[in-house]
Amino acid sequence: MKILLISPPWIKVPPSGYGGIEWVVALLADELVKRGNEVVLFATGDSDTLADVKYFYEEGQTSKLGTLNMTIYDSIQVSEAYKIAEEFEIVHDHSGFLGVAFSHKIKRPMLHTLHGPFTADTSMFYTHFKDAAYYNAISDYQRSCLPILNYVDTVYNAIDIHNYPFSKVKDDYLIMVSRISEAKGTHLAIEVAKERGEKLILVGKIDPIDMEYFDAKVKPHIDGKQIVYTGEIDEAEKRQLLKMAKCFVFPIQWPEPFGLVMAEAMACGTPVVAIRNGSSPEVVADGKVGYIVETVDEMPAAIDNALKIDPQVCRDYVLANFSPETMADKYEQNYRKILEKQ
Repeated sequence: MKILLISPPWIKVPPSGYGGIEWVVALLADELVKRGNEVVLFATGDSDTLADVKYFYEEGQTSKLGTLNMTIYDSIQVSEAYKIAEEFEIVHDHSGFLGVAFSHKIKRPMLHTLHGPFTADTSMFYTHFKDAAYYNAISDYQRSCLPILNYVDTVYNAIDIHNYPFSKVKDDYLIMVSRISEAKGTHLAIEVAKERGEKLILVGKIDPIDMEYFDAKVKPHIDGKQIVYTGEIDEAEKRQLLKMAKCFVFPIQWPEPFGLVMAEAMACGTPVVAIRNGSSPEVVADGKVGYIVETVDEMPAAIDNALKIDPQVCRDYVLANFSPETMADKYEQNYRKILEKQ
């Protein structure tokens, strides 16, 4: 198939550090090319994948993210990508709202992957454009939040398991990797660790909006011994910490559409104990690679059970469910479904 993938203009593909969408697009592009597809990735000029890269911006426009003028850069990205859309059988858009809003400008069928949560505003947007494109969700939970869209399927995001070190032998600490915020439940992870009398390593950035929360509910507990905060660290260091942790705790307080970090932990052989919220029951097979609990009070006992899980089972589960091969299988099936309808 001749496939055009469109990525946002903010970060190169794959990213040097954080970039959830960009990692997914990179893995998908490479895997589609390996299968003999003719793939062009419209991204930024500093992107590097097996796909043929086309671009307008020489490098990622990260500095424009969150500014009043960011829509200017987004608009140009989509406009330039659409100029070449007719050369392909199908367009797979990861660019966001503008890709959908201007999909009527191209004659080729378009699949749009929904990467974010549905808020009141985004639900209004997608409801307005419910038939403008074909859609795929990244979790069944996400799909259930706005079921009226023209869905093709649910396709889980992938990680490259070869980038995640594995260890059967674990050190004596719990870990939580996430943005430090009330929505992520950082303070609740601290409560669980203190109740168990165990060491907890917290990894993640603090956004300015969450600094007051950090100062009030997290910082007073950080002692560098039982409760350790590393700040934002590079991927290699993060993965080493995940590899050696005996359990990943995730008392999440908002309905995340897809918690990729849970899959990352399991890829390292580390079981997960998470609160039932959003996609967590889809990412973590309860009783097999971790435990899904209803409340924070249930987490300490669930950790005891999680420690009995074979780390190899966790890694094998990720390989079967969240690999680039599995993701590409699903997307290829979806492309064919769409093309059969034309």
